[in-house]
Amino acid sequence: MDAQDAKGNPDREIARIAARQHGVVSLRQLGDMGVHRQGRATRTRQGWLHRVHRGVYAVGHRGLSERGRWMAAVLACGPPAVLSHISAGALWDMFPARKASGAWRRRRAGAIHVTVPGKDGRTHRDTIQVHHSVTLGPDQVTHKDGIPVTTPSRTLTDLRRILPQPRFAAAMREAEFLGLPLDIRLKPDGTRSEMEAAFLRLCRRHRVPSPAVNIRIAGFDVDFVWLERRLAVEVDGWDSHRTRSSFEADRARDMKLKLLGYEVVRFTWRQLTSDPEMVAVALRELLRRPPPAG
Repeated sequence: MDAQDAKGNPDREIARIAARQHGVVSLRQLGDMGVHRQGRATRTRQGWLHRVHRGVYAVGHRGLSERGRWMAAVLACGPPAVLSHISAGALWDMFPARKASGAWRRRRAGAIHVTVPGKDGRTHRDTIQVHHSVTLGPDQVTHKDGIPVTTPSRTLTDLRRILPQPRFAAAMREAEFLGLPLDIRLKPDGTRSEMEAAFLRLCRRHRVPSPAVNIRIAGFDVDFVWLERRLAVEVDGWDSHRTRSSFEADRARDMKLKLLGYEVVRFTWRQLTSDPEMVAVALRELLRRPPPAG
């Protein structure tokens, strides 16, 4: 439909654009279709337009999807604003709902994060958290599902600054699992769970020498290994032993590692969080001993 047709039948064009933008249109787009102040007021009274943010309207109804709310926030900040930080991570599916705690889901559902190129400007707008960046270049911006958003690598760079290390590492692992294009310089700590990240934090805080993380030995993935000492540590959560088969598989792996000359020690989540000093003392004592014979 050309501009003349849009002015002759703007509601059809409004609906078309809204369908492409997850149910929302901007004030500028309405003006381009010849819908100005009086036309907006009429359509608002008729329930055709619903204000979401200043300069952004939902079309037909107020019930926007999550993507609709993200798109509305980006439109409210105007070009060249893009979705970023936690909101961008959610759009890229870096935070699987099945793994998220209630507190994390509430945080994700809070203020929508948008980044605008430049150094100065407002940092809040309605329910929008506005970030200003002088380093955001065109190569760090893309579109997903029609929404302007930071690239996966730029998203992770932003998340690294605001998330706890375990949460960032989990987002990084999910991005790699999904096959998202990433900058190879972005590396997490190698852990695959919050429990593994907690164990590494314990080692750092108690000055225990750093182990190798998630090493494959004889076909098995081992959580932590001090290779020279031939000491292997596994961290166990309840989720990992809810079935008899997983319990038996772990014991078979321990036996295989022992036959290869490794000493295998297991710690639980409760031990890591409730008695970290005991864990640290045990590790230091084990590391002082000579490696097993053979």
